[in-house]
Amino acid sequence: MKNRLFFIIVSGMLILATIKLSAQVAINNDGSSSDNSAMLDVKSITKGLLPPRMTAVQRNAISSPAAGLIIWCSNCGTSGELEVFNGTTWTNLVGGATSIPLAIGQSFGGGVIYYIDNTGVHGLVASPNDWGNYLQWGCFLTLLNGTSTAIGTGQANTTAIVNGCSQAGIAARICDDLIVNGYNDWFLPSKEELWQLHLQRFLVGGFTGYWYWSSSEYSDYDAWQQSFGDSNQQHEYKAFNVSVRCVRAF
Repeated sequence: MKNRLFFIIVSGMLILATIKLSAQVAINNDGSSSDNSAMLDVKSITKGLLPPRMTAVQRNAISSPAAGLIIWCSNCGTSGELEVFNGTTWTNLVGGATSIPLAIGQSFGGGVIYYIDNTGVHGLVASPNDWGNYLQWGCFLTLLNGTSTAIGTGQANTTAIVNGCSQAGIAARICDDLIVNGYNDWFLPSKEELWQLHLQRFLVGGFTGYWYWSSSEYSDYDAWQQSFGDSNQQHEYKAFNVSVRCVRAF
């Protein structure tokens, strides 16, 4: 029994020594050896190599990162960015400065960011200025149905209004036709999207109106609007003339 245990221990040590001496590693499903120039050789035609994913704040919290350390910054730039530490600072893969993480109040996408969701890379941009102070919501006494108050529904609301109400010059149609700084996908914000815009009104700036239309219908008579003078939200006659600020999603 002792001889057998001794043999197992010695065999294990020899295996460990072999692994240490031939430190090259091949990861594949065809049994091929690693390339002589590579310590790690990964081969696949169906899968990729996935680095650690983290936000810019988490990246900056890494203690004493080694030169050559690679991560994916999930909230850098518009859609995330692969980055490497060069021994002094984090750079993109071609050695340039890393993209700035998106932030509320930042100029971006044709306007100013006023909302970022929990992904850190998606949100809402407000157009640079108001697009009318005396616009009707439209189709008073007509119930369009199909609109929502939630964040993420402003575009669908706007499309529903434009398709269901032929009245010219209404708030939703003004936003739907708008082209600003090369972007043509503006819409009238939903009730909750407009609430978020109201919360960031001082960072966004340029508001000249008091009440602003949302794209959320309340009834055949009324639609939701937001006060930018205080925090009131109320539904009001669709035929009233109210201010409009268009937004877009990114």
